[in-house]
Amino acid sequence: MERSDYEIIQLCLKGNQDAFAELVNRYKKLVYTIVYRMINDKEEASDIAQEVFIKLYRSLDRYNPEYKFSTWAVKIATNLCLDVLRKKRIETISVDEMIYQPGHDENPEAVYLKIERKEQISQAINALPEKYKLPIVLFHQYGLSYEEICKTLNEPMSIVKNRLHRARHMLRDKLVGTRKEEVL
Repeated sequence: MERSDYEIIQLCLKGNQDAFAELVNRYKKLVYTIVYRMINDKEEASDIAQEVFIKLYRSLDRYNPEYKFSTWAVKIATNLCLDVLRKKRIETISVDEMIYQPGHDENPEAVYLKIERKEQISQAINALPEKYKLPIVLFHQYGLSYEEICKTLNEPMSIVKNRLHRARHMLRDKLVGTRKEEVL
């Protein structure tokens, strides 16, 4: 039977350093993906992801079991990335291209157009100001709830909802403009 995150944390706090490897294995992909999408550099993302796990390990005694461990890990990863980005003054977040598996009934042109559309969406997300990118990525790509986004970004619900709403409108305006250019 698989141990809960809380049980593993309790083992770590009792001195079992090997137990933390179990948490790392569970969440390394999530943490790396968040970091990579914010930093857009594979090597640097690996280094920062390691730093995230070091921070997690050092602050296990402050973990609140009322919340999911994944939410807490994402919050630490996001905050660390924001610190790195502030230091570099980089204002872009890359969204990995989604892998598209064409259906058997689709022709090559339809497949190409879908892939091209996904690239346009990715570029539109990258063009958003940082404060709008994060909620969009966390909600639509990671499936975090509004409440989880509030905790991750340390923002009130009204701000998260407002930023998601504005980001969707900005994306719609940008993508509708792109569509009109394609028609012309």
